[in-house]
Amino acid sequence: MKQITLCIVFLAALLNGCSSDEKAARTRLEKARQMYEQNEFFTAKSEIDSIRTLYPKEYKVLKEGLELMRQVEWKENERTIAFCDSMIPVKEEELQELVKGFTLEKDSVYQPVGNYIWKQQTIERNVQRCYIRCGVNERGEMYLASVYYGARPINHTSLRVSTPDGLSAETASIAYDGGVNYRFEDLGSTTEVVTYKGDNGMDVVKFIYANEKERIKAEFTGGKPYTIYIAEGDKKAIAATYDLAVVLSDIENMVTEREKALKRQAYLQSKLELE
Repeated sequence: MKQITLCIVFLAALLNGCSSDEKAARTRLEKARQMYEQNEFFTAKSEIDSIRTLYPKEYKVLKEGLELMRQVEWKENERTIAFCDSMIPVKEEELQELVKGFTLEKDSVYQPVGNYIWKQQTIERNVQRCYIRCGVNERGEMYLASVYYGARPINHTSLRVSTPDGLSAETASIAYDGGVNYRFEDLGSTTEVVTYKGDNGMDVVKFIYANEKERIKAEFTGGKPYTIYIAEGDKKAIAATYDLAVVLSDIENMVTEREKALKRQAYLQSKLELE
């Protein structure tokens, strides 16, 4: 009789424990619903995740939590789409002003993405001189290039810039490959062009942008030493190109995020309709 009594007490305690877990899980779920109603989506998702972690056997509550999670994600994506829809036209209007100083170089047959070049930095206007040039493609990906022209090759692979107060920045080193680092001779003179794409040159771009009013020394490094001072027009071109790159990159990112949100919405809609 005593053993039967102990079993009953044990089962009652076990049932009470399960009931307690379900109650605690539902308390968290209700808090998540409140956060959802208040558009506090991060907190709502955290509460739902905590249910999965703390009460993995409360299947009914977990199922309700999954449905709520999808509703939260739907609202998040709805907010993302609304933000992008409002901001993309603003950025595109800003873009139209910025591109006025640029030429778009693009071969519609061979180039799916063209490059914006500051009008005073187009190649045909800058033959037979040493300078720093730049450009940005339609996706906002910027590049910098060090151009050397002289009687003898220097075989440079990188660029270092500095101001009179001792501040400086450097590009990555780009080994000769006949592509992003190429050289050629014409009528006894040598031209070398080293291109620093993206992060390979961004420290120098930002340095020039921040110090546009300063006298900036540019050292062609990695081969025979060679130094120039960046012309005012070239500093202006780099600064303007960086401004354009930021806006183009913002537009590209927002378009991508909007597309991702729309695809996620379609998926969530199919799941919510089935439930």
